[in-house]
Amino acid sequence: MPDETILLGAVAYDAKVVPIWEGIRDHFREQNVAMDFCLFSNYERQVESLLAGHIDVAWNTPLAHVRIRKRTEGTSLSLGMRDSDRDFKARLIVRKDAGIKKLKDLEGKILAVGSRDSTQARILPLHFLKKEGVDLGRVKQLAFDTDLGKHGDTGTSELDVLKALNEGKAQAGTLGDLIWVLEQAAGRIDTKKLDSFWTTPGFDHCMFDALPTLSNAKAEGFKKALFAMKYDNPKHRRLLDLEGLKQWMPPREEGYASLTAALDDQKYW
Repeated sequence: MPDETILLGAVAYDAKVVPIWEGIRDHFREQNVAMDFCLFSNYERQVESLLAGHIDVAWNTPLAHVRIRKRTEGTSLSLGMRDSDRDFKARLIVRKDAGIKKLKDLEGKILAVGSRDSTQARILPLHFLKKEGVDLGRVKQLAFDTDLGKHGDTGTSELDVLKALNEGKAQAGTLGDLIWVLEQAAGRIDTKKLDSFWTTPGFDHCMFDALPTLSNAKAEGFKKALFAMKYDNPKHRRLLDLEGLKQWMPPREEGYASLTAALDDQKYW
C-alpha cells in the first residue's frame, strides 16, 4: 500500500526551522492531510533528493528552484510561494565618502558581495549591474562566501558586506532588501556613512517544488492545506510570522527569468 504521507524537505539554516515545520505539520494534520518533514544541511543535497524521489516536496530557494526546472526540462510542479517571495529586490549600498554618483563610478572601486550562491547578495545584483552598463571586469570584488550551500538564507554574508562597508574595506556592496530593512529597523545602519544608492528590478524568491510524478492526491492535498493557513488565525499567524509572510500565494514562473539569464551568463548552473 503506498504511503499517503507527504514528505517535505527543508534546509536547516536556523534553529527556528524546526518549530516552523512542526507547526505546519500539525496544521496539515488538522486539515486531514498527512505530512512530515526532513531537514537538509544544504540545498544541493535537497535538490538531488527531490530528483531521486526520496522526498515529495522541497521548500527551495530561487537558485534551487530554477535548477529543478532545468533538470526536469520545465516539467516540475510549482506548488506555492509566500507573498513576500514576489517582487523581491536587492540593493547597492555605497559609502557616502566614495564619490559614487552614478553606477559607472563603481568601475575602479571595491565592491563587497555576498555568497556566490546567494541570489540577492551576488548573482542578480551583478547581473543587473552588468545590464546597466557597468564593466564588472573593472570592479574589484570583495567576496564573502559565508554559509555556502544555504543560498543566502542565513543572511550572514550580507552582514559581512555591511561590516566591510562600515570598516572602509569596500566603497560599495550588494545585499538583499530584507537585510537592509531589518538592519535599519534595528538601528544598526550608520546613515552618516552609508546610503542605499540603487535598487534592482524585482525578482521572485522561494518556491515549493515537486516532480511531475507526484500523485494528484498529494499535490492537491498539499495545496489545500497550505492555502488554508490564514493570518487572522492566531495559531497560523505565529507560524506565518516566523516564516516571514502573511499569505501563501499561487506559483508563478515569470519572476525567475532574470535569474535563469544570470546563471546562463555567469555559467553557474
